Amino acid sequence: MWFILAALVFVAGVAAFLRFYPSFGGRSVRAQWASSANFKKRIFVNQITTPMDMSPRDMVSMLRETMRRGTLRRPVKMLTPEKVRLDAFLAAKEPQLVWLGHSASLIRLEGKTLLLDPMLSKAASPVQFAGPKRFSKPPISAEELPHIDAVLISHDHYDHLDYETIKKLRAKTTKFFVPLGVAAHLQRWGVQTSQIVELDWWDSAPFEGLTLACTPARHFSGRGLNDRFKTLWCSWVIESPGTKTKLFFSGDTGYGPHFKQIGKKYGPFDLTLLECGQYDKRWANIHMQPEQTFTAFQDLRGKRLMPLHWGAFSLALHSWVDSVER
Repeated sequence: MWFILAALVFVAGVAAFLRFYPSFGGRSVRAQWASSANFKKRIFVNQITTPMDMSPRDMVSMLRETMRRGTLRRPVKMLTPEKVRLDAFLAAKEPQLVWLGHSASLIRLEGKTLLLDPMLSKAASPVQFAGPKRFSKPPISAEELPHIDAVLISHDHYDHLDYETIKKLRAKTTKFFVPLGVAAHLQRWGVQTSQIVELDWWDSAPFEGLTLACTPARHFSGRGLNDRFKTLWCSWVIESPGTKTKLFFSGDTGYGPHFKQIGKKYGPFDLTLLECGQYDKRWANIHMQPEQTFTAFQDLRGKRLMPLHWGAFSLALHSWVDSVER
């Protein structure tokens, strides 16, 4: 009897934690996305079929590789990145970019400061005492960041949308641009509805002289046990007519036809920020191999390639430098 009671209390505690702990985010009203071409049978879907399930054999092989020694998944010691020189960054007249590790990037265009997928906490996890730990300190903390004109979010995974970072940014950010459904997370964390712009794939929004376009990606979403595919994931196109500059940010994505479509509609791009890390043949549909990253760069008609999604966390089984070496 006591065992059953203890089990019930444990299950109730876990359910309450998942329901009420703020890091898991909010719940969007799914009915409002019915008009989206990317929303089918109450979930968001990819452009093409994207299997993600792993077989029992895959699970066993993953366990084996996890226990295997010899793969340098983390640096031998903590990395110390160069600090951001904010004065020079803010005063520069030419377009500027500072990579903050993983996918987080700080951009300066036409006198505006943009921040992409800000994840500046210690762990890519709902709780900071567990989960994948950062092995490079961010070049700048959320507290040290200047006023941010716009934050762009690609999707709601913990290594891209971080509760602790957003809490520190909400008072110093003018607008948050997010794919459909992600606003519910921000609203739960205290971001005002008037600060948030939600977009579907192929939607665009003007912002203080810039044009921000929400474009497709091949991935998935979810922060809890039962919210997979409940919010949209995306890539972003950033256009600056004043400086005649075009940037592309991939977010997380597997390789797919969307790169050629985006390249045809918006390219060529002066700079492409493309995911290049945390891949594996067992989840090849949702994360690109490095060679595919370069093919995507060509599809987009890019002039310069900046590989992202590495250098801060180990979320896969390859060496932490494998992506950039390849």
